[in-house]
Amino acid sequence: MSASGEKQLLGPWMTVALVVGNIVGAGIFLLPAALAPLGQNAIYGWLVTIAGALCLAWVFARLAAQIEGGPYAYVREAAGDLPAFMVMWSYWISIWAGIPALAIAAVSYASTIVPALGGPVAAPVTAICSVWLLTLVNMRGARSAGAVQLVTAVLKMLPLFAVVVVAAIALGGGGTSAELVPIPLGPGAIATAAALTLFAMLGLESASIVSSKVRNARQVVPKATLAGTALVGLIYLAATTAVLFLLSGKSAAASAAPFADAIAPMLGGVAGTLVAAFAVISVLGCLNGWVLCSGEVPLALARNGIFPRWLGVTTAIGTPVRAQLISSLVATLLIASNFSRSMTGLFSFMILMTTAIAL
Repeated sequence: MSASGEKQLLGPWMTVALVVGNIVGAGIFLLPAALAPLGQNAIYGWLVTIAGALCLAWVFARLAAQIEGGPYAYVREAAGDLPAFMVMWSYWISIWAGIPALAIAAVSYASTIVPALGGPVAAPVTAICSVWLLTLVNMRGARSAGAVQLVTAVLKMLPLFAVVVVAAIALGGGGTSAELVPIPLGPGAIATAAALTLFAMLGLESASIVSSKVRNARQVVPKATLAGTALVGLIYLAATTAVLFLLSGKSAAASAAPFADAIAPMLGGVAGTLVAAFAVISVLGCLNGWVLCSGEVPLALARNGIFPRWLGVTTAIGTPVRAQLISSLVATLLIASNFSRSMTGLFSFMILMTTAIAL
């Protein structure tokens, strides 16, 4: 690669930000409410999920250190061309089916600040615009997408850190722990909690997907995968524990915005608006990272002769613009074809579709 092209590649910090940003989306901001009814089992569920996620991250890290070409190359090496194609074809579909869900989630949070965005016409139009805005960012190159990812990854962590700080201050001031829902500790409840928390850890494989866009990929991708996964897991665990410390189990379970309610005693009425604003930033950062990945999957398949050769054409700095355009176009059609659904209905439909395809 030329020196000019080398400058466009993602460095270590941007690669870590990609992993963090693709994991942390909208789910974590509502997850404490879903976990609260499980009481102390929620904490153990997180520990199980984090341990499992780190095992998966280690697998991807070891593969990335030994085999170039990302997940397609990993599966092909072990199982042959057809299984590799089936895995990556399904993965690509899950990405462009998930992009509309993220766009709708961003609009949903934004509508709590600007209610007009939640209208039956404004919501899908704004969602489509957000997809194409971030597609344009990615078309400028991986470095541009990486810069957006780095900034949003830092910003999206602020409300999670904030609730931990508020809990620490409350604890230091002699505050007592809020009462958890009195559910006995048991393997069934822990498994339920782990199933909920695992969804919030999806995306840990992101660095391996874009390994061709990472400088010194064999060294950087493994470290970024493990570091990003561990960082998110620890922050998730601390933030969820802090929310359950600050709110009673019943209050957390009934809350539509548990993070906002947890920090409201310190920040007052602006807490809800601030958390909603950071949630929008978080989801848009996640959307940006998945748009980047959406171009890399068909690019890899085209270069291996599976997809049409014209999908493997890139710009002078290696950007798979055609593949990105196809992915974003399909995502746009998915939003538009479900125009009549409410935001909640559309989001639920896209999540179910994405999950089914990913499985």
